[in-house]
Amino acid sequence: MTTRREFIEAVPAVGAAFALGSNFVLEATSSWAEEAAPVPGHFHPKGKAPSKFTKAILEQSRASLPFADKRDFDELAKGFIAPMPDLKIMADAGHTAWDMERFQFLNEDRAFDSVHPSLLRQSRLNNNYGLYEVVPGIYQVRGVDLSDITFVRGKTGWIVFDPLVSAEPVRAAWQLFQKHVGNGLPVTAVIYSHTHGDHWGGVRGIVDEADVRSGKVALIAPIDFMDFTISENVYAGNAMNRRLFYQYGLLLPASPYGYVGQGLGQGVSAGATGLIAPNRYVSEPIEEFEVDGVRMIFQSTPNTEAPREMNTYIPELKALWMAENVVASLHNIYTLRGAQVRDALRWSKYINESLYLFGLEAEVMFASHHWPRWGNDRVQEVLRDQRDLYAHMNNQVLHFANQGVTINQIHNVYALPKSILQKWHCRGYHGSAENNARGVIQRYLGYWDCNPASLIPLSPEESAPLYVEMMGGSSRIIDKGRELYDAGQYLLASEIVNKLVQAEPGNGAAKDLLADIFEQLGYQQENPGLRNSFLAAAYELRSGIPQGETANTSSPDVIRAMSTELFLNFLGIRMDSRKAEGLSFTMNLITPDNGERFVVELANATLTNIEGHQAAKADLTLKINRADLELTMMGVKSLDEQIAEGKATFEGDISILGKLAATMVDFDPRFEIMPGTKARTASVAHADPYQAVPEKIVAE
Repeated sequence: MTTRREFIEAVPAVGAAFALGSNFVLEATSSWAEEAAPVPGHFHPKGKAPSKFTKAILEQSRASLPFADKRDFDELAKGFIAPMPDLKIMADAGHTAWDMERFQFLNEDRAFDSVHPSLLRQSRLNNNYGLYEVVPGIYQVRGVDLSDITFVRGKTGWIVFDPLVSAEPVRAAWQLFQKHVGNGLPVTAVIYSHTHGDHWGGVRGIVDEADVRSGKVALIAPIDFMDFTISENVYAGNAMNRRLFYQYGLLLPASPYGYVGQGLGQGVSAGATGLIAPNRYVSEPIEEFEVDGVRMIFQSTPNTEAPREMNTYIPELKALWMAENVVASLHNIYTLRGAQVRDALRWSKYINESLYLFGLEAEVMFASHHWPRWGNDRVQEVLRDQRDLYAHMNNQVLHFANQGVTINQIHNVYALPKSILQKWHCRGYHGSAENNARGVIQRYLGYWDCNPASLIPLSPEESAPLYVEMMGGSSRIIDKGRELYDAGQYLLASEIVNKLVQAEPGNGAAKDLLADIFEQLGYQQENPGLRNSFLAAAYELRSGIPQGETANTSSPDVIRAMSTELFLNFLGIRMDSRKAEGLSFTMNLITPDNGERFVVELANATLTNIEGHQAAKADLTLKINRADLELTMMGVKSLDEQIAEGKATFEGDISILGKLAATMVDFDPRFEIMPGTKARTASVAHADPYQAVPEKIVAE
C-alpha cells in the first residue's frame, strides 16, 4: 500500500514536468475502496463488474484482431541480456521511484473481461524489464520508466539517448548496463531527442552539470530546445495538470479494473527530475557531425510529435533512431491533457523523408519507446505504415470536412482503413483515432461546427436545468438512464444522465448512475487515455476530488530554465485582471549579470513586457542579477528580502510591486471537472504515485 507520505513526497519530482508553480493536493486518511474485488487478489475501485454488453464488445474485438501476428513478442525478446534485479527502484528521498510489482498481474495467463484485449496485449509487451542489445554497440534498458534509455558506444565512452524522467531509474539502468556491458567507460555525450520530459528529466542521474558546462560531456538537442521545453508546459500548466488526472488515471490503482499501463510504457517514474541545458544544438534540417567519434546524421522534425524533435541515423551501424516520431502505436494529434494540435501531414512527410533518406538501407530501427525492428523489410514496413497512418488521418478527415462533416461528428464518421487497423503498430495505444480526427478539424477549422446555435452556447450548468425540466424531471431521467444502462446503451445513457448531474450537482443517485455508465465505457476502450478518463471520472463522481495536504510541484531546475521573458509572460497569466482595474505603472527591469533589459507595463488591466528596451519615464527601475532573480522565481526569497540583502536595488516607487503581487493568483489543480465532486472528500491511500505522468513535459 502506498502511504500518504510516499504519495505526497513522490509528486514534486514528477510535478516539475507538469505545471510550474502549481500545487497537487491529496488526502489519505482511510481505505479508498471497501468492496471486495470481483477477481480475487485484485483491487476493484468501489465499482461494478463488466456488464454482458461490455464483455460482448471485448469478445468481438478479440475475435477480429490479428493475434496470430506475434512478431512484436519476438522482437521484444531479441537481444535480451539481463533483467533488472529489483522490481522496485527507490528514490533518494526515501519513497519508491519505480515499482513494477504493481504490474505483475498482467503476466497472468488469462484474459480480463474488464480490459480491452488489444490494450492487454500492449501492456503485457510493456512489462519487459531489463537490458537488451539492439546491435553490437547499441544497448537499451527498457521498462524502468515511460521511455527507454539507450547507450551507443563511442570512441572513448558511451553516448546516451534520452535519459528518462528521473535520476534514480537512470542510475539503476546505468548500473545494470555497466555490470554486463559498459566496461567501466564513462558517459561522453547525451542526446535529447525532443522537448518532452521523459527524454531528459533523469539527466542528472548520469552526468554532472559541471562536465557539461566545461564541454567534457557533449549535451546535444534540437535548436530552441530550452524555449519549447518550458513554454509548452507553462502557460496552461495548471489546467494540464488537472486534466492529467483523467488521461493518465493518476488516482486509479494498477489492476484489471483500473490502470493497466499507459500504452507508451507502464507509467512514469517518481524520482528526482532535473534539467541541464544543452551545449550543442542541431539547427539545420539535415546536419551531420561526429559524436565521440561516431558519425551521426540528424534529421530535424519540428512540429511533429513535439515542437522540437530530431531523428538520428548512424550510417556505420545502419541504425535508425526515430525518437518518438515512430513507435508501436498511433500517437497523439490531439492529446487529452491539452496541447497545441499537432500537424499530422507534416508528421507523415517527415516519416517519409526518414524512409527515403535512411530507411531504404537501415537494418535496425529503434526509438525512445517500445522495442526495435530488425531487417530492412521490417523497417520499411513500419515506416510506410506509420507514414500512411498520419497522412490518411489528415487527408480523409479533411475530405469529410470539405463535405460538411463537423468537429462534433467526425469521430463517428472517420475510420482508419482496415489494412492499417490490422497492424499492431498502428493501433491507438497512446493517441486515439476518435480524438485525433477531431484534432485535425480543430487545427484547420477551429472549434465551431458552423451552427450558429453553438456560437455563444450557454454553459452546461446553465442549460442543463431546462433539459431536465423538458425531460420530465430527475426521477424520469434516472429511470430512463437505468433503462439505457441495463440495455447496454451507455453513450445514450451518458447524454441524459450527464445533463441531470450538470443541473443537480448534489443528486447522489444521478452521480452514482453516471459513474456506473462511465465505468462500462472505460472497460470497453482500447486506448489507455480514454479508459483512464472514463474510470477517473467515475472515481471522482463516487468519491470526490481528493482534498488535504499540498505539495509544491515546482522543480528548481525547470523554474531556473525559464527565460526572463517567459517568467514575465506567465505573471501576466497569473494576474487576475479584475483586481488590476484602475492600476497602471511602467517598470524597467535590468539583470546586469546577463545584460537583459525589459520594460514591464501594467495598463488596461493587462500586464505586458518587451525585451531590449527601457522606458524614459519609469515609475520604478529594478536591478537584480538573473541568478538572484531565479531565487524569487522559485519562491526561495521574496524581492523584499533581496532588497534588504542588497541583492536588488531600485529607484522610484517600490510599492507598485506589492500592488502587482496582490493581483496574482496561485492556481489550484483541484478545480472541479465533474459537477458536485468538490464537496466530497476522498482517500488516496491506494493511489499510485508512479502514474503521475508528465505528458506535460512528458507532454506525449
